Amino acid sequence: MKKFNIRKVLDGLTAASSSSSSPQSSNRDNDVVLETLQSEHFQLCKTVRHGFPYQPSAMAFDPVQKILVIGTESGALRLFGRAGVECYCQHEGNAAVIQLQFLVNEGALVSALSDDSIHLWNLRQKIPAILHSLKFSRERITFCHLPFQSKWLYVGTERGNIHIVNVESFTLSGYVIMWNKAIELSSKTHPGPVVHISDNPMDEGKLLIGFECGIVVLWDLRSKKADYRYSYDEAIHSVAWHHEGKQFVCSHSDGTLTTWNVRSPAKPAQIITPHGKQPRDGKKPDPCKPILKVEYKTEKSGEPFMVLSGGLSYDTVGRRACLTVMHGKSTAVLEMDYPIVDFLTLCETPYPNDYQEPYAVVVLLERDLVVIDLAQTGYPSFENPYPLSIHESPVTCCEYFADCPAELIPALYSVGSRQKRQGYSKKEWPISGGNWGQGAQSYPEIIITGHADGSIKFWDASALMLQVLYKLKTAKVFEKVPAKEEKSSPDVVDEDPFAVHSLSWCPESRVLCMAAVSAHVIVYRFSKQEVTLETVQLLEVRMQCELNDVDSPEGGGDQASAVSTPGASSSPQCGTPHPSTSSASSSEGPRDNVPCLRVRSSALKQSPGYQVELVIQLLWVSGEPPQQISSLAVNSAYGLVVLGNGNGVAVVDYLQKTLLLNVTTAELHGSPDPHQRQPRSPRKGRHPSGVGLCDGNDGAVTSEDRCKSPTSDARDGSFIHSRSSSMGSLDREAREVISCLHFCEIMSRNSELAPAPSLWLGTTLGTVLTVSLSVPSAPEQRLQQTVPVSFCGSLVRLKGGVLRMAVMDSTGSLVPPACEGWYDPNAPEEERERTRSRRTTSPSSSQENQDCQYAVVCSEKQAKVVAMPSQNCVYDHNITETSFVLRADVVVMSAGLCIACFCANGHIMTLSLPSLRPLLDVNYLPLTDMRIARTFCFSNLGQALYLTSPMEIQRLTYSQETCDNLQEMLGELFTPVETPEAPNRGFFKGLFGGGAQSLDREDLFGELAAGKASRSLAQHIPGPGSMEGMKGAASGVVGELARARIALDERGQKLGELEERTAAMMASADAFSRHAHDVMLKYKDKKWYQL
Repeated sequence: MKKFNIRKVLDGLTAASSSSSSPQSSNRDNDVVLETLQSEHFQLCKTVRHGFPYQPSAMAFDPVQKILVIGTESGALRLFGRAGVECYCQHEGNAAVIQLQFLVNEGALVSALSDDSIHLWNLRQKIPAILHSLKFSRERITFCHLPFQSKWLYVGTERGNIHIVNVESFTLSGYVIMWNKAIELSSKTHPGPVVHISDNPMDEGKLLIGFECGIVVLWDLRSKKADYRYSYDEAIHSVAWHHEGKQFVCSHSDGTLTTWNVRSPAKPAQIITPHGKQPRDGKKPDPCKPILKVEYKTEKSGEPFMVLSGGLSYDTVGRRACLTVMHGKSTAVLEMDYPIVDFLTLCETPYPNDYQEPYAVVVLLERDLVVIDLAQTGYPSFENPYPLSIHESPVTCCEYFADCPAELIPALYSVGSRQKRQGYSKKEWPISGGNWGQGAQSYPEIIITGHADGSIKFWDASALMLQVLYKLKTAKVFEKVPAKEEKSSPDVVDEDPFAVHSLSWCPESRVLCMAAVSAHVIVYRFSKQEVTLETVQLLEVRMQCELNDVDSPEGGGDQASAVSTPGASSSPQCGTPHPSTSSASSSEGPRDNVPCLRVRSSALKQSPGYQVELVIQLLWVSGEPPQQISSLAVNSAYGLVVLGNGNGVAVVDYLQKTLLLNVTTAELHGSPDPHQRQPRSPRKGRHPSGVGLCDGNDGAVTSEDRCKSPTSDARDGSFIHSRSSSMGSLDREAREVISCLHFCEIMSRNSELAPAPSLWLGTTLGTVLTVSLSVPSAPEQRLQQTVPVSFCGSLVRLKGGVLRMAVMDSTGSLVPPACEGWYDPNAPEEERERTRSRRTTSPSSSQENQDCQYAVVCSEKQAKVVAMPSQNCVYDHNITETSFVLRADVVVMSAGLCIACFCANGHIMTLSLPSLRPLLDVNYLPLTDMRIARTFCFSNLGQALYLTSPMEIQRLTYSQETCDNLQEMLGELFTPVETPEAPNRGFFKGLFGGGAQSLDREDLFGELAAGKASRSLAQHIPGPGSMEGMKGAASGVVGELARARIALDERGQKLGELEERTAAMMASADAFSRHAHDVMLKYKDKKWYQL
């Protein structure tokens, strides 16, 4: 624990900490702030990833472990078990996953990638690792097949050859099936790539090989020749066996299914076109779209199932993708919301030579995962327990709240449970493998996501899980926007007029405030009762930048409204119709005094949950659309909402539904009287409305864009260089935007002994301005009296736009904004008064004229700590010189306070408070697109998140404590389960040899029988894990003991080798001694001339 004595700092007895951090002078004496946070309290690591896998490409299922895995085009793997058991891992190189194969009930997985590599994953640990890799260099991989309970993997290639890999050692066998020997004279041309490999369910020695051209070969592994060859005119996409091994089905590119008897290769036993129109004259039906996949599953007590994707008629233009289920004589066509990537039929047995007894179909779509119940009439789908609906509408903003009030999650769940859809299967979710983690992290966490369609979702994020709690639709407040509304001006807002831009939420009072791209703000209150609102309370605000900003037809500034005095626009309006908002001008002249959207004029039925309190809309001003709202804050204790943009700032009393203040940014720097205008210079150029938040594409920004600041200028949606904090005349011409707002109770210079309500305004030019609020304390006075507002000047100036502001007390603890306890606004008056309470900031113990609080301000470039009420800067730190901060927060850790920053160059940093010492600096994630900048957010207790793709949330921690406990908190994928018994062959089948025939593949594919494969064909790459060391999650003390044991073994081995070498040298010395003695005896008595 390190002590920082401000008196020593003032006296100059302590040297400056670094070139970028320096203490400043202050008038404080005898005050000591204890800092408990040290660098060892921080470590950065990823925790979990939620959401639907972005761009899925392959899927596999372990029928014994009940684990599903999905591969993506970027090389990611997402593994799913029971609800709450998820895992994410990534291949190096980001090559697309083309196929996945489980080693059933072995805790291992084989993945094949588009870069012609195959990998073996160990799933017997909480974080899977690659054990072996094999990189093919001369042939391209097209299909893989791993038989049940086999260690030999068949790999088909683009050249039509089949190689065999031992999955235990990941080495190639010398046994190769060459394409020319497989087809011989059945075709004069190359058959194309291998599109299917499978062994006969009843004879493991017979391998069925499907080539793209339409040729299928039944290969005898023992005799190394083809038994039968089956030929069809259309290309093959997939093949499926009947479990008895006497028939198989092929799907073709013309929408047909051909059924073949194994011993009758001359022609198919049956040809059907499931979706083809049958002509009356007996001719061949019209071709259909390709059937991409077919599966053939049998039942012991019923007709077999045939499930297929594709095959629709070409005249069904615009029809959605379909999955067809054929059961006996009935055919069901199930429409899907998105294109089908893959599907799997889940069966009761893992053995291919037994009745399959299918019970469900897992359908992987481009943007969803659907599981269909085959056992119920109508084939209903299962209710998906995974948080895969994050991308239901594109995410436009995100907020993260850790350590929330304990009663919040049950309250949100109770109202959200009424929103669930009906008609799901009554059975339990079939993907039920794995076990939950046993972590010690038990505090409640909530994630709020705002979406492009105006919806807001609340998620329970406790214990590294994610579950949707409640969904709020903000678009219901407005009239519906025509689908094909013409937009004649680029100034009109984006095609998503309801897109949520920013959120302000008070967890204690449950007051929610949102701002959207159409320049409207909605205040919500939480209620457990259903109410019907006859008229939506509406407050319209006319905000403009300067008197000369708007070019009116008369050429003067007569169109500009005066600053609203207290009480102006005091009568709330209902949603009266306005002129059409489809264009920026009309025949009468420039559009003026109309909002972007129309508030509904009919009654609004509001279900239990969040209910509308007030709608605030910014108006068009003489043909200019309203500026997009850049900052937003709500305070339940004061009953105020404040919003800022490039034109200025407006303060609204949402209890009295009145506008308290509406001033331009330039006026904030002027007279203390907020209702006195100052002369201003003319505007330099028009300021169009902000662009929409939804990325039409997911393209990355250039490196030049990454070096620019997003908050310094609102002229467009790109990054603009941050302006200096200098208030010179040149910078005055730059547009100053309100970038940050903060309610607080702070000590002022007026010799007050108690903190007074205040509002801090941070701008993109680095200025922090203070506004004093005189809020009546009695509830009855609060609803009758107007809240006076007065300016107090600037507090501090920094480099770059202001991002975050906070207040600390003299002990170094965070002083949160005053808030009101939650009460139901629709409850009876007596109950409301009983539950209503205001939680204010406790006054700090201090003497007159002594600093007892700290103001913490962080900008894009700099952080400062200012002593209050003297307003002396005691610490400042230059965070970055070459980049800029995208997101900054003052967060509460278990051991103290710190500032957490995420920079555009990818660095995540933390600074101590109040001394601003760097505690953590990790180059983690470079800014590659605006999605990361828009959604990255920090939370208390060392938690953070961002949207890593349009569909996935990546959570991470910068807390050493959480990193240490991560292994315990993560769920387990592999659980010990006994493999079901093999099907009984029966007495007569065992007697006459009619059952399944096994094959000793080691005798065929082993090195003794088949020899070694060519070394130039594939390269073996050992993985970072090992089968011995990675089976259990070896971490912490166990890992250290294992490493110590290995080191001890190595040392013992070296000592043993040294002892052997010493013994060998001694034996050699004895032999040399004996030889020398014999030579001496031989020549002992001889004269020199006898030698």
